[in-house]
Amino acid sequence: MNLVRAFIAVELPIFLQDAIQTATAGLRKTLGPDLIRWTPAHNVHLTLKFLGDVSPANIDILKQMLTMESAQHSAFDMHVEGIGSFPTPKRPRVLWVGLNAPAALPSLAHSIETASAKLGYPAEERGFSPHLTIGRVRQNASAVDLQKIRTALEETKIGNLGVARVDAIILFKSDLQPSGSVYTHLFSAPLGKQ
Repeated sequence: MNLVRAFIAVELPIFLQDAIQTATAGLRKTLGPDLIRWTPAHNVHLTLKFLGDVSPANIDILKQMLTMESAQHSAFDMHVEGIGSFPTPKRPRVLWVGLNAPAALPSLAHSIETASAKLGYPAEERGFSPHLTIGRVRQNASAVDLQKIRTALEETKIGNLGVARVDAIILFKSDLQPSGSVYTHLFSAPLGKQ
């Protein structure tokens, strides 16, 4: 049985994915591909829950869960703005563009997390911190490299790039390829209280 690597996410409109690419072009040029594994522009999304390897038999159960959970939430808008890194600016591992969203977003994420846990998917130990991953620092980065990344991030300012309407949650399949991950829509659940 082939397991499916899956996650639940909010998809960004292409105009915002392109705006992020444009706003981070200088940073990408400064840091290059040797230091950072950059996320392709049209792969940038907001992960609500990473599920990991899922049995194909469980996909229908996940679809039912998403349909039920999404019906409990209203559509909302989130603003894409700001830039930073996890876990800290001093030790950057993940570079991200920020989101400014109403309480509806953490509420939706918590709902998905709780429902996923009931289905046996391990609960996330870190609290939900909405962000859009734009790149990951390569494992072999030296202290000098980390300082270069920190300085480049401090010099990069990202204002409001636009508004994303969140009106559906999507179950994605992720195929790891040598050229990077390829994401495929498996299911889309519209948020219920439009």
